[in-house]
Amino acid sequence: MSNKTIIKRQQKEKQLLLDNLRKIPIVEVACNKSGVARATYYRWRKESHEFAKQSDEALSEGIKFINDLSESQLLSAIKDKNISAIFYWLNHRHPAYGNKVEISTSLKPIEKLTKEQEAIVKKALALTGFTKKESEK
Repeated sequence: MSNKTIIKRQQKEKQLLLDNLRKIPIVEVACNKSGVARATYYRWRKESHEFAKQSDEALSEGIKFINDLSESQLLSAIKDKNISAIFYWLNHRHPAYGNKVEISTSLKPIEKLTKEQEAIVKKALALTGFTKKESEK
């Protein structure tokens, strides 16, 4: 087999693999559908910056496609009055139904915290993201 024949075959295989990644953004599945070994796919990525870029773009397009398909199915389930789908949508898209954090204490308003307690509270609040860290002020 000549070099040109091999290069031509690889280009076709790469294009088929990229097309499959756009439809199903799972490397193993796209490789199987394309008849290309996973090891070959990763070797191609390593050998060619351009192929790595193209495959990243194909994966990204595939993920967007599946996300759109998933949202479409979710909306269909909502229209069919599927309570789990309704709850999921509201929980993730409506502020009144989302997860909430409640902080309570038994301290009386006039009680003062010790310096050590203040430091612990500040650190805890910084970890939750509710307050700015010292480096962000």
